[in-house]
Amino acid sequence: MNTADCILSRRSVRAFQDKPVPHTLFEEIVGLAAYAPSWKNTQITRYIAIEDKAMIAEIAEKYAPFNAHVLSTCPLLVAATVIKKRSGYERDGSFTTDRGDGWQMFDCGIACQTLSLAAHDNGLGAVIMGVFDRPALEKYLAVPDDRELVALVAMGYPAEEPAAPRRKPVEELLSWR
Repeated sequence: MNTADCILSRRSVRAFQDKPVPHTLFEEIVGLAAYAPSWKNTQITRYIAIEDKAMIAEIAEKYAPFNAHVLSTCPLLVAATVIKKRSGYERDGSFTTDRGDGWQMFDCGIACQTLSLAAHDNGLGAVIMGVFDRPALEKYLAVPDDRELVALVAMGYPAEEPAAPRRKPVEELLSWR
């Protein structure tokens, strides 16, 4: 699949087949996501792969009820975390820009999109989710203190083929100076 086809055909998939994602396939996808650009090549994004159905159901019920409908069919839930105090920082601990630690969110977003595109290219669907009880879920997942949970990515073999949502025209998105 070429890049344009991958971008144009990828959708946020919210319903999945009852079919596990092979570990080797997901490891290949993470290997591709490792090529996502990051601040000074810090590569701060780390993934926790959750495939236990009872654990995913508990996460849906207690920590992410807004996305329970997505998680109800999800065979693989990926918790995307970042190593704190690296992206956007200098070696002495000072910020490089006025964005503070905001760059870590940017880097994780790029990594999650790259993960999703790699999944799509390998026949999987995914959706990136941000509505969940972050502090409580970090504790439940035993996220190390030097990391922060940024996003959840539901992934699996699609049980749906969502239509492309309407997109804004280039004239609205772009200005020239």
